Amino acid sequence: MFTTFAWYGRLRYKAAPLAFAILVRWGIAVSEYCMAVPANRWGSAVYSPVELKTIQEVVTLAVFAGFSVLYLGEAFRWNHAVGLALTAGGFVFHRW
Repeated sequence: MFTTFAWYGRLRYKAAPLAFAILVRWGIAVSEYCMAVPANRWGSAVYSPVELKTIQEVVTLAVFAGFSVLYLGEAFRWNHAVGLALTAGGFVFHRW
């Protein structure tokens, strides 16, 4: 969620100087990175690296879908839902 806001939240503030946007966004993203590294280390005791990456993508897409609707005011269309479902299906089929 932090990284989604860091990379895409700036789209609402296009008038801000680019250097300022970069510094603020990297400051936000580093907090998520500090949580992701231990989470991947602990998660690797249960899941394979491919499964961890698939989980990350599903979570990222789900968070971004909500973010784009609630924060950016974008429409969520049926093809977005299908894409998210297919990505989530990758995790389900990999576990078999």
